[in-house]
Amino acid sequence: MADTVRSREGDTLDLVLHRDRGLAIGSIGAVLTANPGLAALGAVLPIGTAVIIPPAAADVPATRPLQIWD
Repeated sequence: MADTVRSREGDTLDLVLHRDRGLAIGSIGAVLTANPGLAALGAVLPIGTAVIIPPAAADVPATRPLQIWD
């Protein structure tokens, strides 16, 4: 079942996904597919924008940060 969150002042899509659901940046594609027209709103979402988070977004594995010495 899809979940819906609302943006706050100054929010970007990746920030909303990380803060509200702990999702990685790889989830953005599934979220944009579930929200036609969301990308047209720009990088900073208007306050109160409803963002539908489909179950498929949670299936994207998080990646570990790359360390310079790896």
